[in-house]
Amino acid sequence: AIDDISFSVGKGEILGFLGPNGAGKTTVMRILTCFFPPTSGKAIVAGYNCFEDSLNVRKRIGYLPERVPLYEDMTVSDYLRFVAAIKGTPAKDVSRKVAQITEDCGLGEVTHKLIRAISRGYRQRVGIAQALVNDPEVLILDEPTVGLDPRQIKEIRKLIKDLAGRHTVILSTHILPEVSILCGRVIIINKGKLVASDKPENLRAGSAKKIYLRLSGNPQSVEQELAR
Repeated sequence: AIDDISFSVGKGEILGFLGPNGAGKTTVMRILTCFFPPTSGKAIVAGYNCFEDSLNVRKRIGYLPERVPLYEDMTVSDYLRFVAAIKGTPAKDVSRKVAQITEDCGLGEVTHKLIRAISRGYRQRVGIAQALVNDPEVLILDEPTVGLDPRQIKEIRKLIKDLAGRHTVILSTHILPEVSILCGRVIIINKGKLVASDKPENLRAGSAKKIYLRLSGNPQSVEQELAR
């Protein structure tokens, strides 16, 4: 699925993980979240090895998978309290943390509604809230705006942008404008391999450069090779 991909992310940075569907983005995220181990290599998150000390890694990350893990028969408030508790939040801090994350994620209007009764945009907000409720050092978001309407996408992007500096964010997407709007740095992968790593503006500028080659040999053969 992935082959010799190496990168690092600075504290407080929003890193865009860009590539077409099937490029290997979700695989990388599942490895970083200790969802499953790779066949080789290593991954360090917040100073802890994902394969040797996965419990400490998971204590320090918030994860939003592509399919948001929600219990639809719970209210938004009860669900967030439940998630906070299973993530090890002290009982005396649960109410305060849930109230704070409800406000930060704009969930005040739906806090007492059943999750099955709220819109997809609000479900996505609940998904981000559950990832944030334990105040993790690292936030890993897999396609956070997929399937949303334009207004919902704008709201979720603003929410993610507000996280910069407070959390280290790795954001997976196949939407190029999303990376330009949100990310300070971009990693592009394709067919499991690292293609590029740079700031969005540098990658855009790079696409306009020209490379001049001086070729010797039979012109027809050269033309055939270039065409191939």
